[in-house]
Amino acid sequence: MDLGYRIHCATGLHKGDREYQQDQVSLLVHPHVNGCLLAVLADGMGGRTGGRKASDQIMMTARQLFEGYRPDREAPSALLHRLAMESHIVIRLTAISAEQEPHSTIAAFLMLPDGSCHWMHAGDSRIHHFHDGRLVRRTRDHSYVQQLVDRGQISVEEALRHPQANVLLGCLGTQDDPPIELHRIERLEPGDSILACSDGLWHYFTPEEMAVVATELSPREASEFLVSKARSRARGGGDNLSLVLMKLTPSPPARTDPPVPSIGTR
Repeated sequence: MDLGYRIHCATGLHKGDREYQQDQVSLLVHPHVNGCLLAVLADGMGGRTGGRKASDQIMMTARQLFEGYRPDREAPSALLHRLAMESHIVIRLTAISAEQEPHSTIAAFLMLPDGSCHWMHAGDSRIHHFHDGRLVRRTRDHSYVQQLVDRGQISVEEALRHPQANVLLGCLGTQDDPPIELHRIERLEPGDSILACSDGLWHYFTPEEMAVVATELSPREASEFLVSKARSRARGGGDNLSLVLMKLTPSPPARTDPPVPSIGTR
């Protein structure tokens, strides 16, 4: 079935100015279902080994679940919810041998052959939906400062500079179940982009800036630009950062062969 667009994707990962990398990102293409892909991003926390173990467990769980996923047998929301909960349980189990108690955010989106897109998140890693240079929707952080913004106690700009900006109200690996939130986009269209990124990236951009970059550049160019600009704006104090960007562009018109001239006979 021709959906009228092509899918282009890219990922980005940088340890920033930290000693070690705790962010992880995966972009998985379904082995059996054409037009089905899963993007997963995790921002691990909990010391050098703890945070990396947590994000690695999420990537491993995503690969295992997606390999056996059948869109005609399981709802996309069910797959994404399973991904979060199974990762959460495994991370809890790894806490026994971890250097510190491992935790992680998660942000994942699932593209299906029918053109629909489904996302899930827990924590403060974000997913954005852009269309033709403007923000359509983004996830809401599970964080202390987001709660203050929602109450009208501080502005979005003040939240970025708040001393407790890194305090989460929920993520994977904690004592309580994670605050999993799901969203469905009925059908993506040419001009749409989906960007998932950790706070090490989105902290340095307005949604309007990211929308323009995602629209004007190819995913690879946008990924390189966003990472480079975030590093510049961090001024030597940047966190790990990661992103995965999917962009839909119109399909080229179907090629038609020129008519074969008729050759008469004498």
